[in-house]
Amino acid sequence: MSVSKAEASEYHSKDFNWETLRQEIENDPSLNYHLLPFNSPQPEEQHSNDSIKAWQNFHVQHSSGKFFKERRYLLKEFPELVSCADGSKVLEVGCGNGSTALPILRNETLERAKEFIAASNVASVEHRLHPFYCDFATTGFPKFLACDYCREMFSCKDQNCLSDVGEKRTHETDSLSMEERSCCVGGVDFVTLIFTLSAVPLQTMPTAIRECFSVLKPGGLLLFRDYGLYDMTMLRFESDQRVGFREYMRSDGTRSYFFCLDTARNLFISAGFIELEIEYCCVKSVNRRNGESMRRVWVHGKFQKP
Repeated sequence: MSVSKAEASEYHSKDFNWETLRQEIENDPSLNYHLLPFNSPQPEEQHSNDSIKAWQNFHVQHSSGKFFKERRYLLKEFPELVSCADGSKVLEVGCGNGSTALPILRNETLERAKEFIAASNVASVEHRLHPFYCDFATTGFPKFLACDYCREMFSCKDQNCLSDVGEKRTHETDSLSMEERSCCVGGVDFVTLIFTLSAVPLQTMPTAIRECFSVLKPGGLLLFRDYGLYDMTMLRFESDQRVGFREYMRSDGTRSYFFCLDTARNLFISAGFIELEIEYCCVKSVNRRNGESMRRVWVHGKFQKP
């Protein structure tokens, strides 16, 4: 499906300067509560359980799929998904209704994703899409993605260890027996983490990112996009909706964290990733119903496994 020039440019333009926005927000006394430190008395385990139930209810309420727009901008933001080798494996973490998977395949929640994608007329989708349930932040990914043997092999620091994204492969991989190769899919070339990490409690984010790191082949890429600090939606939260520093709870019980560049960068580098790029995407959009101008801030990043 083609994307119009206007549609594509919307996600790449720098409509305003983030530093100017930061100064404006931090000098506004009415927004001062967003900057205050926060101590949470609630056990993190309870946070996690409540959050899971809230997101399950959220997707049941929005089961028609009309709430989510297909993310057609992703292939322009992440051209590596277009130029990758045949047979490359992509792990999408937090698929929702399939709004990220659909544009990739064209070049509740889980059941709805299957239905929407099956109805999209994408060729041979049953052989290219394999959805599964998983709480990657606590229990980790299933072994069929990458078994213990493969994960241990992927942890090597040899610069010759590259994924299918690159040109070289290790002699160790080539010499694996058929039984060892068939124990799992052998790891993935890409991980997409699109508006998913912000829904994970901050304390469990390092574990979640390390799990993504463990199933990536050496040289593989993690493609990241999520809510940025001082995004319009953050500023709309009231002070009593704060459940952590830069972390908020909506009226339906779902949570959202808003990243600054340093926080995102440190999370991925601490897990072992190499930073390729990270920046704020600052887009000004207009609400067609009331004409309100909205300043959206997202963090865009690409990280590579050595």
